[in-house]
Amino acid sequence: MRLAFRVAYLGDAFFGSQLQRDRRTVEGEVIAAAGRLALFDDWRAAGFAFAGRTDRGVHAKAQVMAFDTADPERARSALNLQLPRDCWCTGVAGVPETFHPRYDARSRTYRYFFPRAALDGSAMEGAARAFPGEHDFSRFARVEGKDPVRKVLSARVFREEGFTCFEVTAESFLWQMVRGMAGALLLVGAGRLDEKEVQALLDNPAGDRHPPAPSSGLVLWEVDCGIGFEPLARAPRSTAFLSTVRGHHEVMARVTSLLEEG
Repeated sequence: MRLAFRVAYLGDAFFGSQLQRDRRTVEGEVIAAAGRLALFDDWRAAGFAFAGRTDRGVHAKAQVMAFDTADPERARSALNLQLPRDCWCTGVAGVPETFHPRYDARSRTYRYFFPRAALDGSAMEGAARAFPGEHDFSRFARVEGKDPVRKVLSARVFREEGFTCFEVTAESFLWQMVRGMAGALLLVGAGRLDEKEVQALLDNPAGDRHPPAPSSGLVLWEVDCGIGFEPLARAPRSTAFLSTVRGHHEVMARVTSLLEEG
């Protein structure tokens, strides 16, 4: 039976999602967990695939993966118990044997969370309006021989619990494309770039690539494969881990604030 899983992970300790030799990756951890459960013997033969790759340090709320297994009930009930604490499945669904999460994805949505700072959100929102449509994103991404033209379906900037957030949905993205867009918007918010200059980067693809924003603020928010997922519960250690990470950063925010005061 072929199963699709919705996967979440905190990207800090991963060298990206894609399987790499001698590097800790999300795919590597999932394949290892599936192996311990004897869900498949060979990941290639099982048609194991993710909807797309994320870079080192990038997080995911709803990545999608799929594989074939002769023991779907064990996969549903035990995979989260074998995964590491910084990676877990939030949903599962039976899918056709031809399903491929990369090629069957209708769209992908990312959110980029900017640091708490005095940013001009209105100007950022205005600049973000340049992104929807078909454009050559050579100035915003690492193209590396691929077609630089991508179709962006929507883009917006909004405030959420004190943070400025950039959300963008496209049929597909180039490597570091969202981080490049976010880097430009950050400069707009800081008053160092304006809407016309962002538009010029799209209109004039020949030239230097715009520096990308750091990976730490980027979240793969959703992959739309037209699937209705059955919810899965996180393992307790993942819940405890997230609480510990959140507490650590709250303390560090206070400590750095006190150190700044001298």
